[in-house]
Amino acid sequence: MTPTTSTALAAARWRKSSRSGDEGACVEMAVVPGAIAVRDSKDPAGPALIFPPAAWTAFAAAPPRP
Repeated sequence: MTPTTSTALAAARWRKSSRSGDEGACVEMAVVPGAIAVRDSKDPAGPALIFPPAAWTAFAAAPPRP
C-alpha cells in the first residue's frame, strides 16, 4: 500500500450496509480517489480491498445468489 492510499483510507468516510445487523459480522465501504475500498468492520485498522469503480458497480448490480 502506498502512503497516498494509506492516507486516503484513513481519511475515508466508511459506511456499513443498511442490511447489516448488530451481530458485528459486517463489511464497510468507502469511496476513495479513483476507487472503492472495502474492509471488515471488526478490524478497521486491518487491510482493505480496493476495487475500480466499474468492478464495484458490477458487483453491486449483480442479483443475489440463492
